[in-house]
Amino acid sequence: VQLLASGGGLAQAGGSLNLSCAASGGTLSRYIMGWFRQAPGKEREFVAAANWNGYIRDYGDSVKGRFTISRHHTKNTMDLRMNDLRPEDTAVYYCAAKFSKVVGKAGYDYWGQGTLVTVSS
Repeated sequence: VQLLASGGGLAQAGGSLNLSCAASGGTLSRYIMGWFRQAPGKEREFVAAANWNGYIRDYGDSVKGRFTISRHHTKNTMDLRMNDLRPEDTAVYYCAAKFSKVVGKAGYDYWGQGTLVTVSS
């Protein structure tokens, strides 16, 4: 499975950005897909994950109510809509996938290259 993330950039606090992840190379309906982020000097953090049709979702505590994950299984893509951005959301965001039925933060086998999100105060 190959993953390609896009859509990062610069936003002001309180603003919005949308990230996208394009997947190829597998039967994506069998994969859980998710987003992670890593800020400078910090450990990688779970952001969100969704099952193949997006009906089952999970979010990290720091983004609940502000970020929304969605999947478009006919297009093999996944989006992360980020609203009410904060400076602490600044990080490199990675899309990831795992061959599993369990939505959550553990066990991801495939990773995209990352896209940088910078939020200014």
